[in-house]
Amino acid sequence: MKAIILAAGVGRRLGKDGQIQPKCLLKFNGKSLLERHFNYLRHYQIDEVVIAVGYQAQRIQDEIKALGAENWVSTIYNPDYTKGSVISLWTVRQHLLAGNDILLMDADVLCDRCIIERLVKTNIPNSFLLDRDFEPGDEPVKVCVRDNYLVEFRKQVAPGLTYDFAGESVGFFRFGSAVAQRLATRTEQYVADGLDNEPYEEVIRDLLLETPEAFGYEDITGLPWLEIDFPQDIQRAQNEILPQIEVAENV
Repeated sequence: MKAIILAAGVGRRLGKDGQIQPKCLLKFNGKSLLERHFNYLRHYQIDEVVIAVGYQAQRIQDEIKALGAENWVSTIYNPDYTKGSVISLWTVRQHLLAGNDILLMDADVLCDRCIIERLVKTNIPNSFLLDRDFEPGDEPVKVCVRDNYLVEFRKQVAPGLTYDFAGESVGFFRFGSAVAQRLATRTEQYVADGLDNEPYEEVIRDLLLETPEAFGYEDITGLPWLEIDFPQDIQRAQNEILPQIEVAENV
């Protein structure tokens, strides 16, 4: 299995903390988010890691070297990193087409190792992760479930949509090789159509709505994690999420 990490963007909403370095290099208790991802992926014996880089790409290269991961991790440069994240997905399309099962991961997430375990060990070949414990609003990307099928995947859910419950997407996914190849093809279509300012989630949503029966989910409610987008997220990650992770790791 191969892991693809999207780490090209500029963390504008983080203010100075997002400008001085890529978000994946934010450190918590001395470890960058990237180092934590690597540790988890090694633990679960992921064969290869590919990172889409852009903003301050050299600093990510330096971190990979400092962690001694050059033989296991490669990077692909997205020169259009100020555009939508769909461009990063397009940048790694050859890896999506290579015939591997993949983990697709946002780089800016602090999480418990068990969250990665859920994706690695799930018997659902094309799996989302959802957390039912989230604050409503326009910011969370929502995964909506009806009759145990995923029926929506978006920040803004249409008012008339009926569903049994919703959870927040963690920003980590598992896709079998066939869906990974579909993802590459659809991403190329987005770029060809000039939709290069779209988030990559829109491409995944297209595939989900076309063939909902091909996808499932793992409910990770109760496990600690946080996507880091705003300055207050750094404080919450440090004061609330990290202590929970460290307790779990020391059990």
